[in-house]
Amino acid sequence: MTEHRAPRRRGRPRGGTDSRARIIAAAVDEFGERGYDGSTIRSIAGRAGVDPALVHHYFGTKADLFAEAVGMPLRPDADVPAILAGPRDEVGERLVRYILEAFEDPDVRRRGVMLMRTAVASKLTTPLLAGFISRELIGRIARALDVPDAELRASLVASQIAGLLLTRYVLRFSALAEASIDELVERIGPTVQRYLFD
Repeated sequence: MTEHRAPRRRGRPRGGTDSRARIIAAAVDEFGERGYDGSTIRSIAGRAGVDPALVHHYFGTKADLFAEAVGMPLRPDADVPAILAGPRDEVGERLVRYILEAFEDPDVRRRGVMLMRTAVASKLTTPLLAGFISRELIGRIARALDVPDAELRASLVASQIAGLLLTRYVLRFSALAEASIDELVERIGPTVQRYLFD
């Protein structure tokens, strides 16, 4: 007697009720072992025992999945291209304002500080976060600049922003912690602008 199989259905990939949680757990393990660049949707799906289409269904891109897995408080891969597409002479100030205003949200600030502390202290998290920032922030900025030293320029911007966040929200240098967003945008924005375009 031959087994009769139902025809395969089209549409949303099927997954059990715990599929989403298994995908996140697999992503944490995969990112931890292979880093951001070495992990793929296919390898994460294999580890979770699901079809890659289900990973895309729940999370979209690898950057989306990474952000969910590590609790990224900001999505520079989604927001920075719009900032770069705005008026060129305002990009530096708009970038600094975007970061500082986002950190006004207590949940963003809490998760951001936790991630920075973990990244600085953990041999596992540091290369993982560096890979994400390198590809999704520095890489995007560099491609938008289209100049020979674009990667260095973008890296300088990332170092300026990382230093600002670290000293204002983690180390809490009093003058920086108490300064208004407008003052910091006015003082730091031109430096970021110079890194990008001068």
